[in-house]
Amino acid sequence: MITPILMLGAGRMGGAILAGWRRAQAFDAADLMIREPHATGPALEAVQAGAQLNPPEAELARAKTVVLSVKPQLWREVAAETAAWLAADAVIISVAAGAKSADISKAFGGRCVARVIPTTAAAICQGTASLYADDPAALARAHALFEPLGTVVDLTEETQMHAATAVSGSAPAYLYAFIEALEAAGVSAGLPARESARLARATVTGAAALLQETGADLTDLRRQVTSPGGTTEAALNVLLSDTGLPPLLREAVSRAMRRSKELGG
Repeated sequence: MITPILMLGAGRMGGAILAGWRRAQAFDAADLMIREPHATGPALEAVQAGAQLNPPEAELARAKTVVLSVKPQLWREVAAETAAWLAADAVIISVAAGAKSADISKAFGGRCVARVIPTTAAAICQGTASLYADDPAALARAHALFEPLGTVVDLTEETQMHAATAVSGSAPAYLYAFIEALEAAGVSAGLPARESARLARATVTGAAALLQETGADLTDLRRQVTSPGGTTEAALNVLLSDTGLPPLLREAVSRAMRRSKELGG
């Protein structure tokens, strides 16, 4: 049995998960318990639909699944506050970046743990979730929670979670930063700010939709837009140069991985 589900934290990521579950009608709100001292948005909407907000400690023993979705710096404190109240067979699903399964399990009294690196597009059921668990039952529990929210990828080694964090979990911010820079470049080239923003955003989302719809090879899609000697080729000569996107993204991913390892202690 998966439910009741206890959400420990309902900030940006926890809120996105709650919003996605409601959108997908994955779980009844009455089967959700939420511990969040500053509940807003999706958490309050779930409560209005029947979820429990900040239930008394004795109620926590009903939870079959516990989603640990607090900031990485807070998870030990939250575990210390709640572990003693949980049922012995409760499964812990952690979305706390960097925190190791063994450490989480120890903090929660030896309970089974699955780790997940999701993205906030879970809110519209188009998220991506990287999963790892050495316990098959915990992995199956994580699948049940995140398959309704988008694409799920299983990792074979826990050390791969650092790379998944850098390549997927943090990557929406990379894309938003790219679009911001593209909008600014359009303004520098002479476009009005509003029109530059509309063009940049619609172009990027349209290209992503085409990629999703066709599943085509990225190199093929790029070549379809790139005429020899044309404007796109001139731009790509900059973006794909030795100082362009490839080395920049390698360094960005490397630094994100390093920080993920630091957060894990």
